[in-house]
Amino acid sequence: MNQAPKRDHLRRLPEAAYCGHAVVHWTLTIRDRGTGWLDAAFYYHFRELLTHSQSRFAIACPIFCLMPDHMHLMWMGILECSNQKLAMRHLRTRCNETLKQIGFEWQDQPYDHVLREDERQQLAFAEACEYIARNPERAGLVGIDEYAKYPFTGCLVPGYPELKPFAPDYWTRFNRTFAWLCTHGLINDKS
Repeated sequence: MNQAPKRDHLRRLPEAAYCGHAVVHWTLTIRDRGTGWLDAAFYYHFRELLTHSQSRFAIACPIFCLMPDHMHLMWMGILECSNQKLAMRHLRTRCNETLKQIGFEWQDQPYDHVLREDERQQLAFAEACEYIARNPERAGLVGIDEYAKYPFTGCLVPGYPELKPFAPDYWTRFNRTFAWLCTHGLINDKS
């Protein structure tokens, strides 16, 4: 009897490392590094799915970048009840439902890097986010210092669609918004 080969899984940190106010850089890769799935229609559908996952599990995403064969997301837990592993499972499942319709799917498990306290300091964190934003530049998809023109990079903070990651005041507005959400939660009863 032929058995399917045993799949290797990445080791994860303890569950608590992904909960609460954790900050995690997630990388998801298309199986076999497939290309041809990324277009404007998928990008906007992805933003919708990302909105649902982040709202459901109280996550903010100051930067994400969809590349032709993978994607990067920087996630930050908003509340003590935030759970990034559950949010990622939710997002991957919904994205795979869409990707499978066009002949693609994510690899079995995303790569993650939980940021340590020193990596969460303002300068180090800004450098990590810039690293994500410059992915298209390193891949030759845009010219040097033209990464802000890449059409598949963005941010998503539930309830704040006006935030744009390359606006001159973005980090000031993001930090103020994120701090407010951490203090008051996702429901604003003063609309």
